[in-house]
Amino acid sequence: MALTLALLTPAAALAEAKKPLYRDPIFDGAADVAIAWDKSDKLWRMFYTNRRATLKLEDPKDVAWLHATAIGVATSRDGLAWTYAGTANIPAACTGETLWAPEIFTENGVHHMFLTVVPGVFHRWNLPEAGAKIVHLTSTDLKAWSCADTLNLGSDRVIDAGVIKAPQGGYRMWFKDERKDSRIFFADSPDLKTWTRQPDFVADFAGEGPKVFFFEGAWWMIADAWKGLAVLRSKDAVTWERQPGFILDKPGSQATDRDLGHHPDVVINDGRALLYYFVGQGKEDEAKTDPVWNQRTVIQLGELKVVDGWLAVDREAVVKTGLKAPK
Repeated sequence: MALTLALLTPAAALAEAKKPLYRDPIFDGAADVAIAWDKSDKLWRMFYTNRRATLKLEDPKDVAWLHATAIGVATSRDGLAWTYAGTANIPAACTGETLWAPEIFTENGVHHMFLTVVPGVFHRWNLPEAGAKIVHLTSTDLKAWSCADTLNLGSDRVIDAGVIKAPQGGYRMWFKDERKDSRIFFADSPDLKTWTRQPDFVADFAGEGPKVFFFEGAWWMIADAWKGLAVLRSKDAVTWERQPGFILDKPGSQATDRDLGHHPDVVINDGRALLYYFVGQGKEDEAKTDPVWNQRTVIQLGELKVVDGWLAVDREAVVKTGLKAPK
């Protein structure tokens, strides 16, 4: 009977997200994902910061492994099973050696990548010369990228763009300003090229990787606060109310998911909100014998729900329904 049922069950019904969902086969340091639909190839593409997590450095305080990072790429038909697809074809002329935190915004057949660029390789955090900027690139196929412009956001250390089409018209971008106590600010643009920074930060907490999306009748922001993911809710994507506490602030019980959730992407698809986040591996068994195992990071998947007016995610729940092709 079991064999008969297996033969009659569609393959899609047997699919489910594994833990980890994805790990980079080259450096084992996948983080900061951005996911977009490839219309021509009819699949999903994941772009991610490709940390050099397997690099063993003599100085334990050396952070060079977090630099000289390309943008990794993986592909999937359903958002549940991912296959490594190399690194993104990003021109060096307008970017550089260290690339972080891609953000993808798609409109009218054009994909806009907003990419954090750090000028070089640094061995310590917060060096005076270690600036950061956000660069705009475009593509029509998610494969070949062209330089567009470098954003002027009023600071020489801005990272982690998150972009939407604003409900009031035009476009809105959120970002972390490391010169302003790592608060999250936003800027508006009529054309994705010229940006006007607004003076006030979004909320009084330090964070990075802001992701803004519309779901269940409200605008939401999820940001990495290094204590778990902070959540904010808004009616207009301007004024925000902070959700009490954090999500993904309690370690999971399953292997590779036993630490805090970090810097996610959220894909709204077929009325659902799928949360792709990364998790450090410092609490795994391998870390007991390998002193740099904590450098490794993997991608995990959970589904967001609105519970009593706020966002919740059960990291123990198996996601069995993946992404559908957008209409």
